[in-house]
Amino acid sequence: MKRRELLQMLPAAGLVAATGALLGPAAHASATSSPAPRPDNGLLPELDKLQWRGIEALTWGMPAVNLELMRQAMLKVTQGRTNLMLYWSQLLDWKCQTLTPNSDVIYIKPFFDTREVGPIVVEVPPADDGVINGTLMDAWQSPLEDVGPAGLDAGAGGRYLLLPPGYDGAVPSGYYVFRPATFSGYGLFRSILRSGSAADLAKAVEYARRLKIYPLSAAGNPPPTTFVDTQGTLFDSTIPYDLRFYEHLDRVVQKEPWLQRDRAMIDTLRTIGIEKGKPFAPDGAQRQVLEAAAVRGHALLDDQFERLFDTPYWPDTRWAFPASQDLALELTQDFPDPNRYARDERGLLFSYVFFAPRRLGRGQFWLMSHQDSTGAALEGGQSYRLRVPPNAPVRQYWSMTAYDRMTHAFVREVSATSRSSQTPGLRKNRDGSVDLWMGPTAPKGWERNWLPTDSNRRFELMARFYGPEPALFDFSWKMPDIERMA
Repeated sequence: MKRRELLQMLPAAGLVAATGALLGPAAHASATSSPAPRPDNGLLPELDKLQWRGIEALTWGMPAVNLELMRQAMLKVTQGRTNLMLYWSQLLDWKCQTLTPNSDVIYIKPFFDTREVGPIVVEVPPADDGVINGTLMDAWQSPLEDVGPAGLDAGAGGRYLLLPPGYDGAVPSGYYVFRPATFSGYGLFRSILRSGSAADLAKAVEYARRLKIYPLSAAGNPPPTTFVDTQGTLFDSTIPYDLRFYEHLDRVVQKEPWLQRDRAMIDTLRTIGIEKGKPFAPDGAQRQVLEAAAVRGHALLDDQFERLFDTPYWPDTRWAFPASQDLALELTQDFPDPNRYARDERGLLFSYVFFAPRRLGRGQFWLMSHQDSTGAALEGGQSYRLRVPPNAPVRQYWSMTAYDRMTHAFVREVSATSRSSQTPGLRKNRDGSVDLWMGPTAPKGWERNWLPTDSNRRFELMARFYGPEPALFDFSWKMPDIERMA
């Protein structure tokens, strides 16, 4: 569904009430000489209040619900459980319906929960015959620490100890120690391929299986780590903009402690029926209002997403970094400004990505575009070309991945989701540049450079730079816009 269509679905009364709430009483006074009459039963204002608070809850809760959706997908469609390693034994295909994932690495996701077994150890191997790039995060996807060569262990490997909230037991030496504010969280780890060959893919999988997770209580003789292969499973954690969102949010509220920064949301959530220690059971009318709030919240987030591209990364291009600099600082430095809490920006970010690194720009960097060189939306039924200039500023590799514009997940039912500098058979131009083609059909002879699209849906493109080098940040290397072909 297009953004304009979403906006047209917004209840008129809700728009009026929300505008009034934002502008305040003075706006009403200037618009009319006498107070607007109130409905006799007071029902309409109450429903408007419920809807507006539903939108607030959706934006605030997005990072945690985003993670909870992945955890629930693990529990429902795989043999995975908390405190083990969920992984994909091949490069991701379209069936991994998470938000803007990378299909050029091997993914490993340990979902931890210290409430179950107490302190948890995550052990990362040294970067000898492989490389792990990743981050450990709490239940709100706030980064605790990066791991691997770009992380705290700097490639030497190490044991990362995660303690439960309020833990007052002994803390042994020899660990990188963290005290998450939540009981649960997860790690997003990527085993990096040296090339696109089958042999290097197998090595990356083998290296990934050297990761370990176990309770601190078993550190003297750790049990073998269980790995659950998710390859080929339809793993869908896209954001549901309906009542299900609030059901997932309630699940988070029930199991995790309140963070001091978020206590102002307690009353807002109580208004929409989410209260710690009580069941979430909206009646028919409340369900309808929350459904409408989710639809409207989606439209508002989508509008904010498009505004990100008003500030391009390179001047006069359609490429943008998918978050504000202030938000990047807030996420990577534990909310350093006591007078700022970017709730709306965090909600927007986690409506189209999962994961936040601790050290932005060291291990990887991202840019996005959803428009061609003229500013028109990327239509899945049209054909496009992107020319990646030679000498891309990366130590490891670059990649381009196509996603569905509205879900921010892989385009469904396609034969390839990304192309990279490591794609076997990738065709290069004489000067070292690479032409990538996007559209419903591949140009003859360019099949290995082609990203298939859905003719009936719009798409967006994410550029990834692994092991980014200075030329990417001093703007001495620049990528052109996507061109629509006649």
